[in-house]
Amino acid sequence: MYDFHCHTTMSDGELLPTELLRRLSVLGYTEVAISDHADFSNVKALLSAQAAVKKSAELYGLCLYSGIEITHVPPEQIDELAGYAKVLGAEIVVVHGETVSEPVAPGTNMAALSSSYVDILAHPGLITEEEARLAARNNIFLEITARGGHNRTNGHVVSEARRAGASLVVESDAHGPDDLLSESVKYLVARGAGMSEEEARAVLSLSANEVRNI
Repeated sequence: MYDFHCHTTMSDGELLPTELLRRLSVLGYTEVAISDHADFSNVKALLSAQAAVKKSAELYGLCLYSGIEITHVPPEQIDELAGYAKVLGAEIVVVHGETVSEPVAPGTNMAALSSSYVDILAHPGLITEEEARLAARNNIFLEITARGGHNRTNGHVVSEARRAGASLVVESDAHGPDDLLSESVKYLVARGAGMSEEEARAVLSLSANEVRNI
């Protein structure tokens, strides 16, 4: 099991990184990333903090990938920040997409999907056919999310991804303990978004090496 989109007290989450790791371990996860909200002001501190808990993750049976979620950064700066994060050691770069529940700057989806440093576009909202095709071409995964508000367009994202041949991930965008997904609930999120049983099983069995844009 994987989840590459979780938040901690390092941004707006409720759990310390180590408590998040422990709870994910108990639920059966094996590959995770902490992807707290990042901009130029805090990206270095976030990645440094995650490096400090990698041993804790290992002791709980988890492979922890250092991650960030680039959030509300002007589209013109997304590629620069994503590249800088990779230089600092980020292994998974998520971009906060154009969800319908927040005032994300227009052009964010396109900027993220045009960057060779981005791995996942989170909750991309009413993604266009052109954007979905760009995601497929650049091997950037589109997120199906369990988070309230952001999940309103999950069905649309699945439909556009299927037509374009784009890849999908199913993630929690967890901010607190009640947001973490068991294996069965994660499957229901995938099926509820419109995936077939076969599609859901394939998406839920992904590994980090498949998702990382390396």
